[in-house]
Amino acid sequence: MIGRPRLTIAAFSLGGALLLTLWLDLSVGSVHIPLSEMLTILLGGDPSQATWKTIVVSFRLPKALTAIATGVALPIAGLQMQTLFGNPLAGPFVLGIGSGASLGVAIVVLVGGVWAGSWGRVGAASLGAALVLVLVAIVAQRIRNRETLLLLGLMFGYATNAIVTILLHFSNPDRIQAYLMWTFGSFSGVTWDHLGVLAIAVTIGTIGACILANPLNLLLLGETAARSLGLSVRAMFTSTIVSTAILVGAVTAFCGPIAFLGIAVPHLSRNLVHTSDIRILIPTVALLGATLALLSDWLAQLPGLAMVLPLNAVTALLGTPIVVHAILRRSHLQA
Repeated sequence: MIGRPRLTIAAFSLGGALLLTLWLDLSVGSVHIPLSEMLTILLGGDPSQATWKTIVVSFRLPKALTAIATGVALPIAGLQMQTLFGNPLAGPFVLGIGSGASLGVAIVVLVGGVWAGSWGRVGAASLGAALVLVLVAIVAQRIRNRETLLLLGLMFGYATNAIVTILLHFSNPDRIQAYLMWTFGSFSGVTWDHLGVLAIAVTIGTIGACILANPLNLLLLGETAARSLGLSVRAMFTSTIVSTAILVGAVTAFCGPIAFLGIAVPHLSRNLVHTSDIRILIPTVALLGATLALLSDWLAQLPGLAMVLPLNAVTALLGTPIVVHAILRRSHLQA
């Protein structure tokens, strides 16, 4: 069990890192805004240049808050999936929910045309994720084996990706480019109106994850032991899938498929606090995930770059070493 002093130090360190990366993300851009002026704007005052307030309030702050929401949602979803399936390489998109969202957006962007606005994409992604969720939930009620459910989830993902590939094959270049730009992932397309809906969905999913923390802790003991302690494994499976789907579906709908945060952050958090207790890991992955999401957004728009890098490329570069380390460490422990 992690000691209270270590937990306190970790909490203050993660909180400090989150504030630092938030300041970096708000400051960096084509226009540099001093820290003192930034604080004035955030506290509701008027800076020395009026345009700075417009830049921060209308563009940078919604983008930073979207990054925080994404950094909270995907690692919590990944933590739930890794615990549910007992697989350290399981991620938030493992059940095909993200692929369902991608299929919905592909249909709207590549076929719908007139419905391809921001709310059209959000609605299509939400509907696609919901349809896959219903399918997975139905299967989860009939299948007890976790490995089989994991395999079926992967098959759902492959099937939806195949349909997207066929749609891409028959689409014109302009629509293909629009869809590919969405797949790069971005925090910058979320407005204040979008952010309210995203925040509500992430809050609901996170509350669900917190409620499920104790049942998931029991599952760490094994299914047989969990059942002997009175846990309804089937109900817990379905509830966890719903919580994950809300988190993943909301983020994918508004920001596109953001890679690696959901897989890498839970591993980094376990190494940081040295515990498998879900009750401790949920706030840890939330703080660390929000920090890394802000850091990724900052790196994607470093000063001196002529353009903003694709967000998924940055998160992959950050997350790959962590996942590779997890694979090597697991292989070493099993040797």
